[in-house]
Amino acid sequence: MVRDRLKIEIETPRLRLRTPLDRDVEDIVYLANDVEIARNTTGVPHPYSMTHGAAFLAMVNLADPDVDLPLLVEHKQLGPAGMIGLHRRDEPWSEVGYWIGRNFWGQGLATEAGTALLDWAWRIRGDRAVSSGHFADNPASGRVLEKLGFLYTGEIRWRRSHARRDPTATRMMIRLL
Repeated sequence: MVRDRLKIEIETPRLRLRTPLDRDVEDIVYLANDVEIARNTTGVPHPYSMTHGAAFLAMVNLADPDVDLPLLVEHKQLGPAGMIGLHRRDEPWSEVGYWIGRNFWGQGLATEAGTALLDWAWRIRGDRAVSSGHFADNPASGRVLEKLGFLYTGEIRWRRSHARRDPTATRMMIRLL
């Protein structure tokens, strides 16, 4: 059961960003069990099983929302479409990460979800900067981040993708809120 302090909802015209619940596990597994999703993320293994989905929801239940804030991207008419979140690691600011299920690609959902999350982070949490990155061979993700106002820092970090099993060149970006 998801703890009350993680019950967050952010609305857009088409989307609801909310804390993933136990009832969402099958949809998350269905969407994430796509090699093209997994290979463009750091944390999604492939294949992605119900065991992975259950472990993810257990992590959500234990998450400190100031450190990890994973949110389900739910299309108001079509149901779960992906995930987006803010994660604080080694930097003094959060990093945004996201993935959108293949059936929802090309509809602007990542940009719409990202815009809403960044606005919320500025208004509610008081965040003043957010970083992100994309694998160098995934320019579509870079275009989404540019639409969200992120700028390239010039830094390349080598990040491990569970699905690729090797460190992958990641182009880092930042946005001041």
